[in-house]
Amino acid sequence: MANYDIVAATGCATGIAHTFMAEETLEQAAKNKHLSIKVETHGQTGIEHSLTSNEIKNAKAVIIASDIDVDTDRFAGKKLVNVKVAKAISDSDKLIELALSDNAPIHKSSNASNNDEIQSSNTEEKKSIGNIIYTSLMNGVSHMLPLVVAGGVLTAVSFFWGIYSANPKSDQFNQFAYMLNTIGGTTMDLMVPVLAAYIGEAIAKRSGLVVGFAVGMIAFNGGSGFLGAIIGGYIAALVILGLQKVLKPLPDKQFRGLKSIFLYPVLGVFIAGILMMLINVPMKALNTGMMDVLKGMENTTPLLLGIIIGCLSAADFGGPLNKAAYLTGTALLAQGNYFFMAGVSAACIAPPLATGFAVLFNKKAYSKEERSAGYVNFLLGSTHITEGAIPFAATNPLFNIPAFMVGSSIAAVLTYFSKIQVPAPHGGFIVLPLVNHPILWVVYILIGSIVSGILLAIIAERSYRKKNQQQPEFAEPNKNNVENKTSSVQTFDTVEKKNSPASILNVNNIAFDVTATDRNDALHQLSKFAEDKGLITNSQAVYQKYLQREQEGSTGMEQGIAIPHAQDSSIKTSAMVIFRLKNEVKWETFDEKPVNTIISFLIPEKDNGTHLNYLSDTAKLLTHQDFIQKLKDANNADEIYDLFERYNEE
Repeated sequence: MANYDIVAATGCATGIAHTFMAEETLEQAAKNKHLSIKVETHGQTGIEHSLTSNEIKNAKAVIIASDIDVDTDRFAGKKLVNVKVAKAISDSDKLIELALSDNAPIHKSSNASNNDEIQSSNTEEKKSIGNIIYTSLMNGVSHMLPLVVAGGVLTAVSFFWGIYSANPKSDQFNQFAYMLNTIGGTTMDLMVPVLAAYIGEAIAKRSGLVVGFAVGMIAFNGGSGFLGAIIGGYIAALVILGLQKVLKPLPDKQFRGLKSIFLYPVLGVFIAGILMMLINVPMKALNTGMMDVLKGMENTTPLLLGIIIGCLSAADFGGPLNKAAYLTGTALLAQGNYFFMAGVSAACIAPPLATGFAVLFNKKAYSKEERSAGYVNFLLGSTHITEGAIPFAATNPLFNIPAFMVGSSIAAVLTYFSKIQVPAPHGGFIVLPLVNHPILWVVYILIGSIVSGILLAIIAERSYRKKNQQQPEFAEPNKNNVENKTSSVQTFDTVEKKNSPASILNVNNIAFDVTATDRNDALHQLSKFAEDKGLITNSQAVYQKYLQREQEGSTGMEQGIAIPHAQDSSIKTSAMVIFRLKNEVKWETFDEKPVNTIISFLIPEKDNGTHLNYLSDTAKLLTHQDFIQKLKDANNADEIYDLFERYNEE
């Protein structure tokens, strides 16, 4: 059985996108650090890649990136970092570093009996409480959403036979439509008790689930709706936790079965049920009042409502603010209001589509990976999966998130003004046959998406220009001197051509898929390669000069590139050797990332200083993002040679 350096678990409220995006980013970050990792995913299809007890035992650290409960007790005694799923998507490198560091907290089981084991600092306790509240709510939402989608779509399909086709007293009545409407409506009604039950389950396990179902049904029958379900779920959990403390003197060995089968469910349902009935009246009034306000805004202030929904939906892309708008829409759907959800859906579909338009409008400002992600987001957005926009928002949140909000708000406002109805809670353009004005709705979403796309493209262009115009003057890449580097405007047109790197490059001196175990091995292979090519006469002497130069200051740059150089009497003539490594090796670089591309310079001992020009010009080339991207995208020696030649001519 394989051992892993790190084990992890990911999960999000919907179990569709965030879960697997976090899995991918964690795996990629671990790969870049030459670490092994196994990620357990909690998606809508269930738990995949489950962690075994031995895998957990042998791992150095644990990372939980989840908005739902993933059972942390099994990780007791391990270094554990517990964050929201979005954190893993945006900052997986730091998560791995923290998990493996001495500062990582040791997780303690919630079932620990020793007082010392259950004590924690005030800071940790506050963080834990906040995390428990959030993850338990998302656990409820995660289990509720499939029911809402299934019930909502089936109910919506029943309207194909007419808006009153499920009413036996109507002329439009259709038996099959009635059956679909009944099944869908019954499934939708489960929304409230399931939400309450799984909030309780996340905190108080199975007993919390049982009591949560009971108070959820009381909330449903009492009219307090999903707000009542949320409060009821926490009431259920707190009552069970209280009973566990009160009944703790009863020894588990003799009374464990009695507690779980009889005492917890009977007393729990009784106490929590009474509390729920007492708060049902004010909760019903609050729920009804909120719904009435929202309904009124549809008719009187659709502009304001659209802006609010647009901003909420695009604020955190599937997070709590987005879910607040979505849950309100589903609650109104259950009451027969199909207008509100139309705006919510439009606002959720617009952001991922906007990223696709952005990369179409300004391809050069985005990397190859970003362009691919943008194109994929056309598909994700069309099916109402907002999470695809997260990586784009994370690159420049201060500017990009407001840009998304603008487009989402436009789509929602136009939808509300036109009284568009969407009777299904999910599905995106798949449910267009159920929309009363499908073409108009799509046009409004596209308008919002294009506006956001234009804004994103402008922001990306601004960042691209800033990055390529503020060029650091070349300095020997000693990490201790990084802060002392100055900047100046530098373009390819101003690079000196007289002693440019291309003048000492030969296509035969470029090698791909070189395997190296570490930096020194790569340098040793460089010197041997140069000797085999007839560029030098003594590979060992050149290798020692490489090492000597690295001791003076690392030649690692950034973005996976290093420019080692050696000057020695055994070097026949100035030459450049380029290696593309098959694997990355650790190298001291500005951005502390490993290296896979090596651009090496061999300088004769009696050189008159022209090697400084080679180094300087190469360093300046490496400050241009488009050059770096083309260098990384090159697939063979000819492409790299042509790249240097092309920039030599510009």
